[in-house]
Amino acid sequence: MAEFKVDHGKMADFGRADLPAPPPFTKSNIMAVIGPGTIALSMSIGSGEWLMGPAVASQYGTALLWVTTVAVILQVVFNQECARYVMYTGETAYGGFMRLAPGPMFWAVVIILIAFFGSGWPGWAAASASALFAAIFGHIPGAPDRGAMIALGYLSFALTFAVLLFGGTVERGLEKISTFIVIWIAVLLLVFNLLFVSAGIWWKTFTGLFQFGYFPKGADWVLLGGFAAYSGAGGLGNVWTASWIRDKGFGMGSIVGAIPSAVGGREIVLSKNGSIFDPAKGNNMSAWKTWWKYLHMDQAVLWGGGCIVGMYLCVLLGAGIIPQGTKLTGLGAGAYQAEYMAKVWGPFWFLSLFTGFWILWGTQLAVVDGVVRTVTDIIWTGTTWCHDRKNGQRIIYYTALAAFCIWGCIAINLAAPMVLLLINANVSGATFVLCSILLIVMNYKFLPPQVRAPLWRELVLVAMALFYGFFMLALIGKQTGWWSF
Repeated sequence: MAEFKVDHGKMADFGRADLPAPPPFTKSNIMAVIGPGTIALSMSIGSGEWLMGPAVASQYGTALLWVTTVAVILQVVFNQECARYVMYTGETAYGGFMRLAPGPMFWAVVIILIAFFGSGWPGWAAASASALFAAIFGHIPGAPDRGAMIALGYLSFALTFAVLLFGGTVERGLEKISTFIVIWIAVLLLVFNLLFVSAGIWWKTFTGLFQFGYFPKGADWVLLGGFAAYSGAGGLGNVWTASWIRDKGFGMGSIVGAIPSAVGGREIVLSKNGSIFDPAKGNNMSAWKTWWKYLHMDQAVLWGGGCIVGMYLCVLLGAGIIPQGTKLTGLGAGAYQAEYMAKVWGPFWFLSLFTGFWILWGTQLAVVDGVVRTVTDIIWTGTTWCHDRKNGQRIIYYTALAAFCIWGCIAINLAAPMVLLLINANVSGATFVLCSILLIVMNYKFLPPQVRAPLWRELVLVAMALFYGFFMLALIGKQTGWWSF
């Protein structure tokens, strides 16, 4: 039988293999197979839900929560389309980008620049250090506390580095700690809301999820653009979620391999190129459909549902405690809530801010890994010098991790946490515009019709580019004065 032919773009041809059969689709197997969505959820809750959600709601009201509804629906489809390429080829979406014209070097530079400006500013480290300081010392840090704050920021990076050293594969270690963080956050937020928020505000906040099209006059488009991007994973965060899906072994990811941990990591070979399957052969398409069921559970139910519930609970708490019209910056929402709850019971100060620390540090952990694995995937996929080195992918990953942590310790001194996060968020919104278009091109160029995305999903990607393009134009128009909205 002739070999199945596909367009492989500007890089070497894919390998060929049958699609590994997934476990039978049962409740117990669902719990065993899913997991990348938990890591992505831990990342998503940090800046969008905990910081920007309450900041937007306290300033403009809960009617803007519809932005979260739209953003998460769009991002679920976006994540799944990144995963479609992963499950068919075993490569991350970065590999697909680099196969497009003008070639791998061009896209490598573009992606690394986006990763640096969109996620390379350690706002989460600074914010988590602020929350931890406030929880321990009983007050929000000010100028006299700068030395202690910087020290806690360094400690935060050291803890991140240490966690990523262990776990067998990096993805597995992240999954374990992210599960703990998500459970802690969900339980504490639910308890806080049940104790401090009235039933009427629960309902009013819920209706805000569906008040589509509302925008307040004179809105801060930097804040709203960040809110839209971080109502979810935030740009490249969505793209590198598919790297966790590969490392978990979804689809052809189990053929290609994963990034092993430095300590305790078993010998894992990460293939030089992806491998694809022939849709017309054997049980490949039957297995493909089952893998998609698992993907829906991981990304639509676990991650998408978790993002909406997480934003709802964070905004609900802010709406129930913070007076309408309050303009918050930095840790303002968390501090206001902690102070209010501490009047009822003193230990609520520590519990509230320590929960904030877990939320923000969990985001930092996932973002650091995401940026580093972005660099690793690009170097591993786009070059050949590292392929013959023993543990080449591990060397690249941990070298990049060390460099990122050193940079983070420098950058944490440069600006306030919220400023860093707003820079990240608005670059992330622009990233959605570019990557949505690239995914559509990849879908037609590299995927056979049997596994290609249906038309309605491509239209969702177009809608995503328009949605985030609107926030970009509104921000530019507001800053330049040519569009008054």
